[in-house]
Amino acid sequence: MLSSPSPFGIGQRVTRTEDPQLLRGAGRYTDDINLDGQAYAVMVRSPHAHGQLSGIDASEALAMPGVLAVYIGADLAAAGYGGLRCPVTPIDRHGKPMLAPRRPALPTERVRFAGEAVAVVIAETRMQAKDAAERVMLDIAPLPAVTDARAASEPGAPLVHDEVPGNLALDFHFGDTDAVAAAFGRAAHVTRLGLVNNRVIVNAMEPRSAIGRYQIEDGRWVLNVGCQGVFGLRNSLAADVLGVPPSQVRVLTGQVGGSFGMKAGVYPEYVCILHAARALGRPVKWTDERSESFMSDNHGRAHDIDAELALDADGRFLAVRMTGYGNAGAYPGLPLPITMNAVKNILGVYRTPLIEVSSKSVFTNTSTVGPYRGAGRPEGNYYMERLIDTAAAEMGIDRIELRRRNHIAPEAMPYSSPSGMAYDTGEFGALLDQALELADWDGFEARRRDSAARGRLRGRGLGSYLEVNAPPSKEMGGLRFEEDGTITMVTGTLDYGQGHAATFAQIVVEHLGVPFETLRLMQGDSDQLLAGGGTGGSRSTNASGTALLEAAELVIEKGREAAAFVLEAASVDIEFADGGFGIVGTDRRIGLIELARQVRTLVAAGKAPPELPETLDVAHVSDNPPSAFPNGCHVAEVEIDPETGVVEVAAYAMVNDFGTVINPLLVEGQLHGGVLQGIGQALLEHTVYDEQGQLLTGSFMDYAMPRAIHAPPFRFASHPVPATTNPLGVKGCGEAGCAGALPAVMNALVDALAPFGVRHFDMPATPERVWQAIRQHT
Repeated sequence: MLSSPSPFGIGQRVTRTEDPQLLRGAGRYTDDINLDGQAYAVMVRSPHAHGQLSGIDASEALAMPGVLAVYIGADLAAAGYGGLRCPVTPIDRHGKPMLAPRRPALPTERVRFAGEAVAVVIAETRMQAKDAAERVMLDIAPLPAVTDARAASEPGAPLVHDEVPGNLALDFHFGDTDAVAAAFGRAAHVTRLGLVNNRVIVNAMEPRSAIGRYQIEDGRWVLNVGCQGVFGLRNSLAADVLGVPPSQVRVLTGQVGGSFGMKAGVYPEYVCILHAARALGRPVKWTDERSESFMSDNHGRAHDIDAELALDADGRFLAVRMTGYGNAGAYPGLPLPITMNAVKNILGVYRTPLIEVSSKSVFTNTSTVGPYRGAGRPEGNYYMERLIDTAAAEMGIDRIELRRRNHIAPEAMPYSSPSGMAYDTGEFGALLDQALELADWDGFEARRRDSAARGRLRGRGLGSYLEVNAPPSKEMGGLRFEEDGTITMVTGTLDYGQGHAATFAQIVVEHLGVPFETLRLMQGDSDQLLAGGGTGGSRSTNASGTALLEAAELVIEKGREAAAFVLEAASVDIEFADGGFGIVGTDRRIGLIELARQVRTLVAAGKAPPELPETLDVAHVSDNPPSAFPNGCHVAEVEIDPETGVVEVAAYAMVNDFGTVINPLLVEGQLHGGVLQGIGQALLEHTVYDEQGQLLTGSFMDYAMPRAIHAPPFRFASHPVPATTNPLGVKGCGEAGCAGALPAVMNALVDALAPFGVRHFDMPATPERVWQAIRQHT
């Protein structure tokens, strides 16, 4: 530990260590990698959303210059690869697992969405492969398609999978139906809302890319790919697809340009290039184009929910009930957002005795829907916050007062919620007060008048949130002392924009006292990991931070024995502080890095006694702590031009409780990005399929993304209440921006439109839709 604060310790605003490299253009993303002798792959995709695949004629493509091979589904089936598997299969209301047909890397009989890969062309150059892909002839007999989850549930709807009756992948239920019904029966007031959580296209800055190799000499598969965790991806590839032990697969990841959940799992393209690499005996590279990404990447959100809130005469919450549909797409993704993550997150910061969630995950002829920044956490909080604002208006209770009446009090902690989660800490009322002050809530009327003088409508809204971050899983925390004097931190989460290198180094600096500049981070090589849960669910600092902290303690234990030998003292007389070991009561000491060097030298020379550790390196696997509960309150103000329907977020204030904040600078950056992502979904992003299942918003000309001009002036503050569930006291922050922004912005929009009688408005609030709403009410 440090005897005095370090400028690179916990709580300091340390800049990201990778940024100088990235700003110089020296980053190493997957598409930057080129291997000797590599060939190139281009996918042939179905132009139909649903159809019978009767044949594929690749003869013309195979005759073109540079073409090495064309592989179809029959080739992959003959090679014995398994289908892609849904990583989680929840249990339905009848106690049966979700119906989750495995996805073939390339289909052999039927296509199920427009953009589904049906063949892969391999050539000497990418352009040769692309030209040849256009000459592959597909014999597909179109079938009726369905793209909406409710429509897909109707009798007689086209079946996406014959083995899934009614397209119903999962009929999920949580809660005591009779008790909830009784609560609604005795309620003095019931608020009901239909809420659409619009489908979004993830659009990571870096498209997906991969390079596959097969090493004939040892029979190992190697995949370079951008992902969210190499350990889990390796295990999925080995067990589900390749049918080999994990030791025969190596996954390598360099820098990753965003993911938000989308790059977490195995995709068909990875299987195709690995097959081609083994068949051709050379590396094969594939990089997506943006137009293909729109169609083939997993999408996010896509929920259609009926939400209800029961209140007594004083506005106390009695029960909340959520019923609805989740669009699963053509193949099973991760159904958590409308199942257990909805259960865990819909209650937010409020004392609500009863909860019932009934949701149906339904297959459609669209791209698979998977996790997207928050994966149920922003959605659950959005539903509750919209219900609260609406209930306040209907009952004539001030919306702030209604929230205060139902907050879980600090003295109630630990609080056992009806979702089964045990909240450990939280000061929700104080945090709300701080947010209102930061936003100058009481000065709003003057700003509204100023907007009106300029012909604008102005509204304000707030969104309180509480998230349950990802559940515990084993995580590696390794510390390796290198010969050049640096220390490599080894852990199984993965940075795809979060800034892990600086954050994790600050934790190690705080506990080992070593120089910040000596620390390096290794996350992207599955061969070097003993465990790894990947990054997702705001778990990284909780998981990797805890594992590295425990590893640091183990280093100190080993180092104490080594220092006793080197300093010629008893181990009980050795103390550790400020990056080194010393003999108590003397000035004799040795630095940790120097001690590691001397131990290495002694062992190499054969001069180390048996009791001396062979190395100070630690490869530790942590049984990670339980979930933490980040929470906060965001306040947004919007201005609307009634002549055009354009909505601008004019001001944005947020106060968050992330427990111990390791790096305030990076936390603020995470929040800025998350809030802007939430603003994008609330106001701009709209995924549209036509009746034939064709994606109409398949480019940036048709799909609006948030830009810098959409970023409001931010006011940011922290109200940290350290978690008691982990030794660092951290709670996680990566998804909180979305969780706060969706309700804050949409509540502000409804407030601005309230004079026109607008009670609710579904996302996205595009200018056309807002303009129409104003015209319909005037």
